[in-house]
Amino acid sequence: MDSAFIIEKSVVILVVFALTMIMAMYSTWAERKVAAFLQDRVGPNRAGWGGLLQPLADGLKLFSKEEFSPNTPNKFLFVVGPAIAMSTALMTSAVIPWGDKLHLFGRDILLQATDIDNALLYIFAVVSVGVYGIMIGGWASNNKFSLMGAVRAASQMVSYEVAMGLSMIALLMMTGTLSLREISAQQAGMNWNVFYQPVSFLIFLICAFAETNRTPFDLAECESELIGGYHTEYSSMKMGFYLFAEYANMFISSAILAVLFFGGYNYPGMQWMVENVGVNTANILGFLALFIKICGFIFFYMWVRWTIPRFRYDQLMHLGWKVLIPLAILNIMVTGICLLLFK
Repeated sequence: MDSAFIIEKSVVILVVFALTMIMAMYSTWAERKVAAFLQDRVGPNRAGWGGLLQPLADGLKLFSKEEFSPNTPNKFLFVVGPAIAMSTALMTSAVIPWGDKLHLFGRDILLQATDIDNALLYIFAVVSVGVYGIMIGGWASNNKFSLMGAVRAASQMVSYEVAMGLSMIALLMMTGTLSLREISAQQAGMNWNVFYQPVSFLIFLICAFAETNRTPFDLAECESELIGGYHTEYSSMKMGFYLFAEYANMFISSAILAVLFFGGYNYPGMQWMVENVGVNTANILGFLALFIKICGFIFFYMWVRWTIPRFRYDQLMHLGWKVLIPLAILNIMVTGICLLLFK
């Protein structure tokens, strides 16, 4: 392994990490602006032009807040909980193809931190570990409300991970690969998977709301019942990590939705751009196309949050186990029949 390859991968990893952090940070600003727009308010407008420095002000505020620890025998776990939540939120960005490639310094540089054949399995594995951050934090808080929020989050995420995994099986039957780069490449020329697997897309989208604890599935931290849920006892940057992890997860889930169902970095006329304008220009536009798709999903997350009220917990579990899972299994059967008859 030559040093140029190591430097190349290190730069790509740093850029992907920085992109995820910046998007998560400014999603908090966008959340407030979207909420203000839907409620006919102004939103943040004091820190910087249009409130663009508000995320930096919030970060400084969290750093300067008093660090409080409850009377708990699990001091170590109390610190580990938010660390796990934040780490797993950032780890999933490693396998997402942000573009095809750039030809720089005589080398083809893949716009992806690492390209592995079983990228989808990696994502599900990391996401399933993320629930430990919430569960550990709620348990170590030594607070019954925090523990109830953690139990809710764990049962909710496990329930919806089953439906999410089943929705992916139908897509994998059609694409024949677990590599996100290959799935993106197969969708060139507006050959998007959402046209062939709309049910899988709908199930995955609903489960993504539940996985990221977004309204109407934010039962783990609903203030009317559980104060602040699993992070009630947290303050300063420990609480900031939990809040930041939610927005990072929202950004990553939007990227996964765009890659799996909406062509990823592909856009109409991309092959013509490669042949007539150049690889670098075409693939930079591809990155921008993926970024626009991601922003569209992030806006949809926020739109739903400020439009639809949260479910009751029994309704949440009923939808997961009695509606989405049977629907995903039925979709697998229909997909299998269609593949046998028409492929």
